Amino acid sequence: MTRFASFAELHAACLDLPQGDAEAAARVARREAVLTKPARSLGRLEELVEWLGLWQGKSPPSLERVEILVFAGNHGVTAQGVSAFPAEVTAQMVANFAGGGAAINQLARAAGAELRVVALALDRPTADFTEAPAMDEAEFLDAVGAGYDAVPEGADLVVLGEMGIGNTTSAAALAAALFGGGGSRFAGRGTGIDEQALARKRAVIDRALALHADTLGDPLRAAAAVGGRELAAMLGACLAARHNRVPVLIDGFVSTAAVAPLARLSAGALDHACAGHLSAESAHRILLQELGLSPLLDLDMRLGEGSGAAVAVLVLRAALACHTGMATFAEAQVSGKGA
Repeated sequence: MTRFASFAELHAACLDLPQGDAEAAARVARREAVLTKPARSLGRLEELVEWLGLWQGKSPPSLERVEILVFAGNHGVTAQGVSAFPAEVTAQMVANFAGGGAAINQLARAAGAELRVVALALDRPTADFTEAPAMDEAEFLDAVGAGYDAVPEGADLVVLGEMGIGNTTSAAALAAALFGGGGSRFAGRGTGIDEQALARKRAVIDRALALHADTLGDPLRAAAAVGGRELAAMLGACLAARHNRVPVLIDGFVSTAAVAPLARLSAGALDHACAGHLSAESAHRILLQELGLSPLLDLDMRLGEGSGAAVAVLVLRAALACHTGMATFAEAQVSGKGA
């Protein structure tokens, strides 16, 4: 039985969003105020610990159980020549994840995180969205439900990642559907396409936007029309995390586009989410600005797999280490300001 029976049921779930625990965040702030440092001298590190406390509902917050969820899907639009790699690479990379040989395996280990890969019907690519909706209602809801159910109980933090040849085309099409500007605004080089392929990618996106113009006003139907299964699953995982008050780190352009429909449906829907990094994919900065998200890192990364957000977990661990390990002025017998 699918978790969401209809677009209407999913839409309602996207509007039923719990808020964070303001008292827990206040307790975090009170401790920060008496640690042996000038006020706010650790900048965003202090804000991040408050954010963790707000959504975990505890002070101090914890990063004992960090879950990296990588969703993989295949895209029919690759038939239009929009990617530098063939579609079979998706399944090959999933096998590489299983064998421990990908970048995300190493980064998950370094970040002290559990990596789980969820492959979504790799033998059945989505439809070519220049000819038909990428997914019908049932297919889309199944993928959203798979992502929703992938978020485990008791997680302290969820990191969203993806793998799918052709998915920067889907992400760009979805971003354009949600925020306007067409292929020229959001299409980038993805896995490294040349100028000719980039022009083709932009034209493909514009054709898709024209074909599905009647449905693009609804963010969920837009995600079904021009998205992909792994994008839908990330949306579902982000929604589950919100319902369970689990903070989320978003990875790059594809992950950000995947969760953007939530923000278009409800202001504040991504308050429990933080952008792990700024991707080198050209449109990621534009999309983050549209969503009001400020990335933690800018390392010129564009791999996907959750890799940039996995590195950002180390920043969160540094922030939490300072918060829990530092002495207070009283404990250290250090004179406070004005003393």
